[in-house]
Parts: sequence; structure tokens; C-alpha cells
Amino acid sequence: MTATTPTTPISPTSPTSPITSTSPTSTEKTGARTEEAADVIKGARERIDALDDRIIGLVQERMAVSAVIQDARIASGGRRVNLSREMEILTHYSEALGKPGTSLAMTLLELCRGRV
Repeated sequence: MTATTPTTPISPTSPTSPITSTSPTSTEKTGARTEEAADVIKGARERIDALDDRIIGLVQERMAVSAVIQDARIASGGRRVNLSREMEILTHYSEALGKPGTSLAMTLLELCRGRV
């Protein structure tokens, strides 16, 4: 029988610990090479996050308004989708944003068509 010596786990905060727990610096998080650039990026990202929240809210509002339109159209004997109106929307987004605008409009239309 061989004797074994019990081992004491090394704490992550122990100076002899092979594992270091450091949080990434702001330059590592942003990909910037200077703290000044990292600060600019951090501020701009916060603004983008706020804009994204507003965009999501607007898309949800658009979905609700679209549902009202669809309900009224269906209740009057019409179809759920009005293809000529969808073409107007696709053209509007394409003219404003180029080809990616068409893709964005398609996604919005898909979101707003509701569940079948």
C-alpha cells in the first residue's frame, strides 16, 4: 500500500496559484490601442446600446400597429397581407438605405406579418 499525501487546493487569489483572474482592460474589451480610443469606443457603444433598445421598442410598436391593420383588413373580408403595400415599404427602405435596406425591410415585414 502506498501512502498518499493529502493536497490542499491552491486558492485563485494565492500568489502561488497558476490561475490568474484578471479582468480585461478597456483596450482589450474594445480592441483599441490607447485608453483614449477605448474611452471613445466605450461611450459610442453605450450610445449604440441605447439606440438598439429604442429600435427594438419601435419594431415592437410597429408590430402592434401592423396587427391592428391586419385585423381590420381580415374583419372586412380582405387578406392578411397587402403585397402592393409591402412593395412600397421595400422600395422606401431600398431608396433610403440601399440593398441592405431591402433586407432590413424584408425582416421587418416578416416580423410584422404576425402568426398564421
